[in-house]
Amino acid sequence: MNTNASNFVEQVDLAFYVIIGISLILLIGVTAVMIYFVVRYNKKKNPTATQIEGNNKLELIWTIIPTILVLIMFYYGWVGYEPMRNVPDDAIEVKAIGRMWSWTFEYDNGLKSDKLIVPLNKAVKLNLVSMDVNHALYIPAFRIKEDVVPGRNNFMWFEAQKLGSYDIFCAEYCGQRHAYMITKCDVIPVEEYNSWYAEGAQALANPSDDPVEAGYNTIKANGCIACHSTDGTKLVGPSFKGIFGTQRVVVTGDEERTVTVDEAYIINSIKHPNDDVVKDYMKGLMPGYDGQISDEDMDKIVFYIKSLGE
Repeated sequence: MNTNASNFVEQVDLAFYVIIGISLILLIGVTAVMIYFVVRYNKKKNPTATQIEGNNKLELIWTIIPTILVLIMFYYGWVGYEPMRNVPDDAIEVKAIGRMWSWTFEYDNGLKSDKLIVPLNKAVKLNLVSMDVNHALYIPAFRIKEDVVPGRNNFMWFEAQKLGSYDIFCAEYCGQRHAYMITKCDVIPVEEYNSWYAEGAQALANPSDDPVEAGYNTIKANGCIACHSTDGTKLVGPSFKGIFGTQRVVVTGDEERTVTVDEAYIINSIKHPNDDVVKDYMKGLMPGYDGQISDEDMDKIVFYIKSLGE
């Protein structure tokens, strides 16, 4: 029975074992030679310094052997890396979106999730997209990590071989709440995945009648709750709780002014967050969502913020 979490575990681990083994051998060898020289050529045993001429044989040995060791490490590294860039034709494609400070996974039927849901023993390709700064999607149990860079197309793929829930991290420092950019990859049986996928498509076709639930699902899918709490807690951005209808002091350009948090202000703050920055909060942390969120979803977000009280 295969106990590896993904198809890349064995080769990546082997490469690490080889590199660690060679490094250990070199460490022991160099240390032993150093100790020998200290004992053999200490002042008591060799009070008068002697000139030692070059030794071509020795120079060839310490050039050729390290070269061979480096090539061995390169070989095992390449054997582990090369399959990671060859995606099977039947791989399931998922768009992985990184933003400060959350992950969103979008499937080809339009379904969005803040967790990565994948079927057992099926190839999955993640198309990596950053909405703001550099990120890196890292699944330690699968032994895979790739940079997620704005404006650059990148991908990663894997085949999950063991049921379970596995941590997903951002491995590239991306700002204040970098350490909180954590989610899960849930590996489930194929039948369960197909059911979940079909139910998700049905839910998109028949959205919830509860506008509060629909609004919450919308802000969650777009990563808003990574920076804005719904219970009054101060995070990177202002809390949504009790904000609607209140007066806020904002910085517009270099000037401070007082505005009312109404529908127009919320929508503009989503589309162009750096136009009016709430005083005592940092400018430039939130990317603009103009053209990324539909008018219908904007209305859902506004309704949800209203529902949190004035």
